[in-house]
Amino acid sequence: MLSTFPTLLPFLLFAFVASITPGPTNILVLSNSARYGFKAALPFIFGACTSAALIVLLVGSGVGQSLAGLPRVQSLMQWCGIAWLSYLAWQIFHAPVTTFDVDEGGKQRFGLWAAAGLQLVNPKTWMMAFAVVGVFAGSGDNRQLQIVCLSLAFFLVSLPCLGVWALLGKGAKRWFGSAKAIQRFNQAMALLLLGSAWFTLT
Repeated sequence: MLSTFPTLLPFLLFAFVASITPGPTNILVLSNSARYGFKAALPFIFGACTSAALIVLLVGSGVGQSLAGLPRVQSLMQWCGIAWLSYLAWQIFHAPVTTFDVDEGGKQRFGLWAAAGLQLVNPKTWMMAFAVVGVFAGSGDNRQLQIVCLSLAFFLVSLPCLGVWALLGKGAKRWFGSAKAIQRFNQAMALLLLGSAWFTLT
């Protein structure tokens, strides 16, 4: 396998670093898990990982090439992503303490489709996909197969990485004993999310 795909191991390292380091998706997983529990964060994790892997596949298949030549579309996507993340940060910051009850039902949670949509309007995800295809995909007869492998590998690596963030969020409920402390944690996550969204402009 490595003889026909020599960039696989470097790519796995890249995928791990890209998935485990803090970012908007990681912060939302952490916050969602802290508020509603580990199981409630699983659809969000699956949606985010699936969407990112599909973007890698689309870019590698040439569908995403049009995006590279349309800077206005990139800018629109960036502002849509920032607006959405800012709105989510506002929701998290102002969430009442009662929403931290894991057993509470009927509350709006960030699920599979929200995570998938976040990745689709996130220019950083698209740029990451362009970097993946440009650096790690070969140019020979096996290129399309390698792109499929890269997409699948990114999905498999990112799942446990985001799962770690969900476990950290689950632990936060035990670490912070009072409702006030949990609310402050939630507000801190909202500010981090807001900062990570607007940091993309720099």
